[in-house]
Amino acid sequence: MKISIVTASFNQGEFIAEAIESVVAQKYADVEHIIVDNCSTDRTAKVLARYPHLKVICEKDQGQSDALNKGFKSAKGDIIGWLNADDKYLPGCFDAALEVFSRNLKLDLVYGDYRFVDVKGDLIQVRKEIGFDLFLLKYLPWLYIPTASAFLKRKVFDEGNFLDINYHYVMDYEYFMRLAGRGYKFGHIPKVMADFRRHEKTKSRQTARGKAEMEKALLVHDELYRKFQSPWRDLARYFLMLVARAKRTYLKLFCGAYLK
Repeated sequence: MKISIVTASFNQGEFIAEAIESVVAQKYADVEHIIVDNCSTDRTAKVLARYPHLKVICEKDQGQSDALNKGFKSAKGDIIGWLNADDKYLPGCFDAALEVFSRNLKLDLVYGDYRFVDVKGDLIQVRKEIGFDLFLLKYLPWLYIPTASAFLKRKVFDEGNFLDINYHYVMDYEYFMRLAGRGYKFGHIPKVMADFRRHEKTKSRQTARGKAEMEKALLVHDELYRKFQSPWRDLARYFLMLVARAKRTYLKLFCGAYLK
């Protein structure tokens, strides 16, 4: 089974070699790694030149979502992963994803646990996740499905599902809500599969723009939330967020982190 990994890149020359090496380290025979670079002006081009096996698309784009879509459309794999240029896979990541897909043929997307690391790659926190829950996906103030450990079947893209290029901060949040709303099946893998790097250039959902995009996506994809009008909508969002936090805590403490 062929695996395609898509990485959008713009001036991430400091980190991108680690991302590439983490794909190589999987030692998986049938893999392609597609780099979509927005004409970086740092040392990215020199780094990429060291890896002749890469498929590099170097051209101007309309942002990260647009770049990723170019990679997804170019991908030939049966399974497709989305690895940011400053993140990396951990050993056994591909094997874990393929094993879960082979055991449950109904799954369309799988995601694993992950680690937060700092700019040097030193561990900050291990984040063990829970089974898929649409309520938590919608109302937690952060996305609990990490793109760095997420893998999708090719059919998701063959059926016309791509990122919305109008989202620049929470394109993953909007995308996963849209997929869930269309009936695609998500599965959790109880294994730490990737490193998510925190540094000063990391896009954050805590910015005003990120929060505004989350609000926009929720209004698009949640019929219940759309029924509330201001000022009740803000109160409803706050209440639903508190309930989501409480539910997540309950599931982790009393049901275990690894729900099927």
